[in-house]
Amino acid sequence: MSKEHPKYSNFNLSNAQFAGGLVNADTVNAGQIGGNITNYNPEQKQNLAQAAADIQQLLNQLSQTNPTTTTLEKMSVVAKAVDEIERNPTLKAKVIGALKAGGTGALKELIDNPLINILLASIEGWQEVE
Repeated sequence: MSKEHPKYSNFNLSNAQFAGGLVNADTVNAGQIGGNITNYNPEQKQNLAQAAADIQQLLNQLSQTNPTTTTLEKMSVVAKAVDEIERNPTLKAKVIGALKAGGTGALKELIDNPLINILLASIEGWQEVE
C-alpha cells in the first residue's frame, strides 16, 4: 500500500491570460498552439479606440452620401476616405499611431464597417513610411 502525496501547484496564475482551445496532445503536430494576447497600455487603448471611432465615423458618413453596391463604388468611397485622412494631419497621425500600436487586426476588430478591409489595405504602408 503506497502512500500518495497530495498534488498541488505552486504556480501563481492570478493574472494569467490564456488563449486557444482544447487539444489532443497525442496527435498534435503544430508549430504553435494557442493564440496571441496583446495587452495595450491605457493610452494605447484610448488612441486605438479614438482612431477607430474617427475612421468608423468617416466611413459611415461617406457610405451614406455615396453608393457602395459595386466593387468600383466601394473603392471610390475608400479613396475618398484616404484623401480625407491624408488632408487631416491630426487624423493621419492617429491612424498611423493606431496601426503601429495595434496593427490592422486591432482596427478591424474595433471598426464595424464593410469597407474597413479595403481601407486598411490602402493605408497599411503608412506606418512604414512615417
